[in-house]
Amino acid sequence: MLFDSSTRSELAKSFGVTLVVILTIVLTSTLIRTLGQAAGGNVSPQDVVLLMGYATIAYLAPMLTLSLFVAVVITLGRLYRESEMTIWFASGIPLSRFVRPVLRTAWPVLLAIVVLQLVVWPWSNQNSAELKDRYQKRSDLSRVTPGQFQSSRDGSRVFFIERDGDDPATGRNVFILGSEHERESVTTASRGRLQMEGDDRFLVLDHGQRNETDSSSGEKSLARFEQYKVMTDTQVLSSANQLPPKALPTLDLLRTPTPKNHGELAWRFGMILGGINMAILGIGLSASNPRRANNWNLLFALLAFIVYFNLINLSQSWVGNGRVALPRALVTLHGSALLLSLAVIWLRDNGNRFCLRRRASGAAA
Repeated sequence: MLFDSSTRSELAKSFGVTLVVILTIVLTSTLIRTLGQAAGGNVSPQDVVLLMGYATIAYLAPMLTLSLFVAVVITLGRLYRESEMTIWFASGIPLSRFVRPVLRTAWPVLLAIVVLQLVVWPWSNQNSAELKDRYQKRSDLSRVTPGQFQSSRDGSRVFFIERDGDDPATGRNVFILGSEHERESVTTASRGRLQMEGDDRFLVLDHGQRNETDSSSGEKSLARFEQYKVMTDTQVLSSANQLPPKALPTLDLLRTPTPKNHGELAWRFGMILGGINMAILGIGLSASNPRRANNWNLLFALLAFIVYFNLINLSQSWVGNGRVALPRALVTLHGSALLLSLAVIWLRDNGNRFCLRRRASGAAA
């Protein structure tokens, strides 16, 4: 049918253009944020592109939802502005008739959102967490750039070292400035190497000395050593498997029904149901008056998306804190959104009819 094919064709074109624009904006902001984290020492500079890719994939589902919603509002809004919608209405096609072509165009996008939220979202978050954890768990010695002063992860020590060949676990001419419990120490050694003992990592220094000063009493001490062992990281391997709920597979969240896991499920299922509701809501919010020069329907539609998106985040927080049960949160929020979307379409179809009846009854009186 001409009606279905033309509507679906325009929706597909608008969706593609909108997705490219939104993806460009998200890529730019993600790149800036990741570069800031790399400059602050939170992530490795070599992993910037990889982390940016994981972040973009993780938030691809909200981008698809927003692109679909904007495409529906723009496409049907153009039909209103150019009076094509008036022709369809005069032909006996109500606004509710647009639900079928919109959903037929949107079902591949909605299917992609399901896969992204249930499978890709935890996978990308897990890989990002592992990259960041691996970088944060690296040794204090590997943080140091040869010939430059650099602080340790907790800020209690400052290192200066010269690398010994290509081995990152050894170095020479080691200098360590430490501060702990009102005591400052300066340790120098001709050579240093890393050594693992259980889950703890130590830096073993050879042939050096240690100067220590008590800032409260002013007492100073000097000690020379043939070998001195400094702990650099505690339990570097014990927390490797402690992942946040957003990095856990969906089946693991279902098998472990804790409030935090249910909160994460509220977010994943909420984005899936939200994609369906926003596609239907866009049909009702696209209506505009072609006689007005300014058209505010797109602005109101974006405001509705922001409110709905924040409500999904709020429901995740409430479920995660144990204030609301997961089924109740999903039914209340997304069921109300679906009813509101259908009510807006029904009012668009029957609002003019009620106005004409009022005017007729008023004229008869």
